[in-house]
Amino acid sequence: MAKKNTTASDPTRFEDALKELEGLVTRMEQGDLPLEESLACFERGIALTRTCQHALKEAEQKIQILVEKDGRSELQPFSSTD
Repeated sequence: MAKKNTTASDPTRFEDALKELEGLVTRMEQGDLPLEESLACFERGIALTRTCQHALKEAEQKIQILVEKDGRSELQPFSSTD
């Protein structure tokens, strides 16, 4: 099986990326970062956002495949009864 091409600084899990993104937002909201560091945090935040969006899109596609019946998608309403 082929491995994902990731670097040590790239989170491989959605949850890890989201946690890092939340930390960056908190740091930036404090307003005491120098401009260069703010720009670096912003750039990293954009990359993390894209990682999260990609993971969510893949999850949505997997769900759609699982819900598919007889070659047609039958979208089911979400029920949070748990």
